[in-house]
Amino acid sequence: MPLRKIVFPTAGLGTRFLPATKASPKEMLTIVDKPLIQYGVEEALAAGLDQIVMVTGRGKRAIEDHFDISAELEKNLRQAGKEELYEKVSRISRMANISYVRQKQPLGLGHAVACAAHWVGDKSFAVALADELIISDVPAMQQLRTVHEQTGASVIGLRQMPAEELSHYGVVDTVEENGLLRLKHMVEKPQPDEAPSNLASIGRYIFTPRLMALLHDAAPGRGGEIQLTDAIATLAREEPVYGVLIEGERFDAGNPLGFLMANTALGLNHPDYGSPLLDFIRQRL
Repeated sequence: MPLRKIVFPTAGLGTRFLPATKASPKEMLTIVDKPLIQYGVEEALAAGLDQIVMVTGRGKRAIEDHFDISAELEKNLRQAGKEELYEKVSRISRMANISYVRQKQPLGLGHAVACAAHWVGDKSFAVALADELIISDVPAMQQLRTVHEQTGASVIGLRQMPAEELSHYGVVDTVEENGLLRLKHMVEKPQPDEAPSNLASIGRYIFTPRLMALLHDAAPGRGGEIQLTDAIATLAREEPVYGVLIEGERFDAGNPLGFLMANTALGLNHPDYGSPLLDFIRQRL
């Protein structure tokens, strides 16, 4: 079956952005003029993943509202002759049909993905973390999809990281196989001297249905949570799992510094804001 389903875990508390995320979802923080979650959805659609489920929690209603039709707003924009704004707002609400499931307790990323098991069924599916913003000519999910269609196997996105940053990520040990990187093992947030390599997982995945069964049976791991990394490590012992070094500019927009960097980089590239923003930055240096 063609790969069409993608899961966005969005139930996290966003504690690194407090107090900004006390009453607003982290995924709705804006990079220039769009919320993070919209960048993720647009990337998924560009890769042909048009069946979208978002795993939400308490306080995430703004995400649903963002992708819903706002008839009153659209009517007001049209009556005011603001056609360009109308087109932007209308496109958001009609770009995809999105389903929502609830993660009632914050029990880890693996648990969040498992909450979508009924929706996924027995088909391969993708997972994307919206706060990992990747700007590339070829969408990051498409880069993974190409390898998945070539192999039929699970695929995860990788990035080379400095040693001092490895303790923030799942880090993989790989072996080359037919020109691809096959996972041997994966460790969640290792200390630099314990990391099996400098290749870290960066929030883009495609999985065979077997992963959901492993998550269902998984015991709590690091931090007492159901870790997606642990399930991937088990999956790699049972069947091939490949890694893809993602091409493109990547920002960890889930932390304030990465968020500021993303806004600066995309702001400088914006056709309306780029030039005055550059002038402002030069004045501040």
